[in-house]
Amino acid sequence: MPVVTSHEAVDVVVVGSGASGAAATWRLAKSGFKVVCLEQGPWVDHSKHPATKANWEELTRTSWAYHPNIRQGLADYSVNDDASAIKVLMFNAVGGSTIHWTAHVPRFHPSDFRVRTLDGVADDWPITYWDLEPFYDENDVMMGCSGISGDPANPDRSPRQMPPLPLGPDGDRMAKAFDRLGWHWWPSDSHVNSQPYRGRLACNNCGPVGWGCSRMAKASTDVTYLPEAVEFGAEVRAESTVYSVVTGGDGRVTGVNYFDAEGHAQWQPANAVILACNGIGTPRMMLHSASESHPAGLANSSGLVGKNLMFHVYAGASGVFPKNEPAYKGPIANIIMSQQFYETDPARGFVRGYTFQMGRSTGPASTAVGGVPWGAGHHQDFIERFGNMSGLGVIGEDLPLETNRVTLDPDRRDRFGIPAPLVEYRLDENSKRLLAHGVRQARTALLEAGATRVIETAQSVNAGWHLMGTARMGEDPGRSVVDGNCQAHDADNLFVIDGSAFVTGGGVNPTPTIQAVALRAADYICRERSDLKR
Repeated sequence: MPVVTSHEAVDVVVVGSGASGAAATWRLAKSGFKVVCLEQGPWVDHSKHPATKANWEELTRTSWAYHPNIRQGLADYSVNDDASAIKVLMFNAVGGSTIHWTAHVPRFHPSDFRVRTLDGVADDWPITYWDLEPFYDENDVMMGCSGISGDPANPDRSPRQMPPLPLGPDGDRMAKAFDRLGWHWWPSDSHVNSQPYRGRLACNNCGPVGWGCSRMAKASTDVTYLPEAVEFGAEVRAESTVYSVVTGGDGRVTGVNYFDAEGHAQWQPANAVILACNGIGTPRMMLHSASESHPAGLANSSGLVGKNLMFHVYAGASGVFPKNEPAYKGPIANIIMSQQFYETDPARGFVRGYTFQMGRSTGPASTAVGGVPWGAGHHQDFIERFGNMSGLGVIGEDLPLETNRVTLDPDRRDRFGIPAPLVEYRLDENSKRLLAHGVRQARTALLEAGATRVIETAQSVNAGWHLMGTARMGEDPGRSVVDGNCQAHDADNLFVIDGSAFVTGGGVNPTPTIQAVALRAADYICRERSDLKR
């Protein structure tokens, strides 16, 4: 047995420092809780992001790739997604995947919380949009939101902190096409600064915002929530890999075991544990933390830990626009969106819907290897495409299925011997019909905008950015893992606050909703769980 170093007990251990973990750490520390946030990745030097390097495109496909199996960094763990129709994408560092996101931040619609009531599928959430609204607003203040009020597809909102990012000529062209079609569109809400905000610079429109930001114009939780959390007294321990959540004979959690950067075993006792490891890492840890009081896995009396995995189903189309002002200037994904097809329309042949998110052209290397056919016409096709393409991504709602799941791989392990997650996922017929509809409508819009060629993507495999549903919330302990406050039914001092707690996935990027859920859960602890404070 390894020699274990024991630390002084704290009120709360937060496992994970990404979108949700950092927000909860900040809120709890601000209220006087003694908090330790454990993160298995390192602090990231923002001056070394790929956008600062001449070979930035090579880095985005190697050491800065979205897929951990490609990166194979010291902080990464392998994911067995061979049996999944969508590959799992995530990033391990202080700040989590907010280091690696594009920071496009639409909110869920009120209908997303009432899918069973409205459409007879999935389940309703035990909370509503209005329960989360003040926490959406609080999160926008902390992260800094560039946008504009008045979107007719969404409820009225408080003013954003900054005006929207410029649409650019490509965004303006697409917006006019939507207008001619009579379709909804609106400038993207972005956690990317359109002007200096809270000591962070404005975006300089360099483009590859998805691979970090040396100016810190893109909000990541290592530069927003965590510095303030530390000022309030929280401790962030980087390069700390949790390998089990420990429970006592009464089933309540007592702390966590983890390995430090040198591989030494550590024990951190606490009055409460908050899991914020994303929709793959959290069920992996819960299943690996089986004990005498939780024989099927931590807080898994329902048998639902790891089940109901949702990504978002993705497809889309790109148009080639001749004599175009180069369309790679500006954040790659924060332009405009359309929610014309977001709500259910029975005439379409599927339930729920999708969002169009506009994207810009990629760099020269990505263009050359990203679909341009090799052979005699390669150079001419490259010239036609490079800097001249705009795309519409279809972000489709992904309904929960218990057969889409995360379990523990019996053979594959990380460097500490922790089993890798085994991901099994398939698209259902509703998703296939939804994506087919989205691709047809994307073609219509691109042709209306003046595209001379449209290149369709029927279904994207490398689209597993959004990890949701694997420890869902609900009122019935037999049909859920946590309650509406993210408190585990089986252990009242365990909380799950990341996308695992989602009941449904909506048709938009989930991060602002993840952060609002986390802030609401932390607020509940601060108001109602004084028993957890020493």
